[in-house]
Amino acid sequence: MFVKRFADAKPYEAPNHRDVRGLRLQGFEAGGPTNQWVGLSHFLPGGGAGPDASPIEKVYVVVKGHMTVIIGGSETVLGPFDSCTIPANESREIINRGNEICSMLVVMPYPPGHAK
Repeated sequence: MFVKRFADAKPYEAPNHRDVRGLRLQGFEAGGPTNQWVGLSHFLPGGGAGPDASPIEKVYVVVKGHMTVIIGGSETVLGPFDSCTIPANESREIINRGNEICSMLVVMPYPPGHAK
């Protein structure tokens, strides 16, 4: 078992994100998971990401607040403990349209070529 305390989570910058603070909870460290990493993102009101696509799929789990996910012009609002999978290469945009911080878990496989 590999335990990582929240106090030891390190911030990370995600490309094409705005008004967000990301913390890596698991991944990219010796003894950690070998096939995916887990982040916790705190989006300020108006914060978000995209529009863009990535070559790997991702799973979003809203823990607090609400997040609007836009794919192909269609909008879906996720609330606490709602989740969605964004397939590889699918263009998406996410926006926190609420007045409170939205906290969201992000689970992604390691990028291609990442040494585990």
